[in-house]
Amino acid sequence: MTVKRVILEMGSGNDLHGGDYTKAAVRAVQDALHHSSLSMLRSLKIDPKTMQVEVTIGVQHPEKVDAATVKATLPYGQITVKVVKGGLDVPDDSSSDLAVIASAAVAVRLDLP
Repeated sequence: MTVKRVILEMGSGNDLHGGDYTKAAVRAVQDALHHSSLSMLRSLKIDPKTMQVEVTIGVQHPEKVDAATVKATLPYGQITVKVVKGGLDVPDDSSSDLAVIASAAVAVRLDLP
C-alpha cells in the first residue's frame, strides 16, 4: 500500500478587526472544509480516523497562529498543521486596527493500493 493524496482543498479566512491570526486561520480551514465532501470514504468503507490530514496555513506572522487551536477544529484524521509566511495584512490608515487574511491548504492522504 502507498499513501496517496486524494483531496486538496483551499480556503481563505480573515479577521477584519483585531488582527487575530488564529481566528483568520481557523476561518480559512473551515472555508476549505466546506468546499468538500468525503463521501468516497463511506463508499470505499474507509475509516475517517485513518486519513492523514495535512493543513498548511499562510499568514504574515506565522508565530501568531495557535496551531493546536486550528487542529482542534478538524473533525477526524491524523492531523498535522504547518504555519508558513503568506496571507496578507491590511492595516487601517486611520486607526491601529488590522485586517488579517489567511490562506489554507488542506490535503487528505489515504493508504491505497
